[in-house]
Amino acid sequence: MKITPAKKRSNSKIEIPSVLGAPFQGGFYAGRLNVEDIEYAIIVAPKAEGEHGDTQWNTDTKLVNGALSYNDGLTNTTAMAKAGSQLAQWTCGLKIGGFNDWYLPSQDELELCYRHLKPSTDKNYCWARSGINLSAVPPTRPYTPDVPKQTKAKAFKKGGTQAFDQVWHWTSTQHAAAPAYAWVQYFGYGDQGNVHKSNGYRARAVRRIKI
Repeated sequence: MKITPAKKRSNSKIEIPSVLGAPFQGGFYAGRLNVEDIEYAIIVAPKAEGEHGDTQWNTDTKLVNGALSYNDGLTNTTAMAKAGSQLAQWTCGLKIGGFNDWYLPSQDELELCYRHLKPSTDKNYCWARSGINLSAVPPTRPYTPDVPKQTKAKAFKKGGTQAFDQVWHWTSTQHAAAPAYAWVQYFGYGDQGNVHKSNGYRARAVRRIKI
């Protein structure tokens, strides 16, 4: 994958890594994403501190107002925490690398993590709209069997210290038409789907910085 050169934030001296999966700002660089026309660098939390074992999205299956965004996981997670989600409250309470602004990634943010930090060499899921990410920079099309490829970041390859387990992971995005369901991303071959909030799935925190 072609990587754009390092870019400085307009209001700081922080340089964005040129290599996906590189250590960065308390975690690891996972790519760029637009939220409300503002570009951010997405940072994945270290696995040991920022991963939650299988758990429910929320015990209450009612609609959580403010948690419907496909790209703004921070807003989603804040709303989830106020609605009583223990997963969201855990995420909001994290302090890793001196940072306390971690949150549960939205659907587009977690898709970015799969696309750029895919752990395996398995063929990708190529049905429905899995892989379309209009928030990514640049926007992406549906997966093909061989795109995305396994990450080049050693720590994120299958068996690596930071690798995403090849299981379903929660996003903070609810299903817009079915309040009892939320979106998930599979890190085995990239399938995206929606499941009942009472199901138990993995979660990995992220944070973001404005570019």
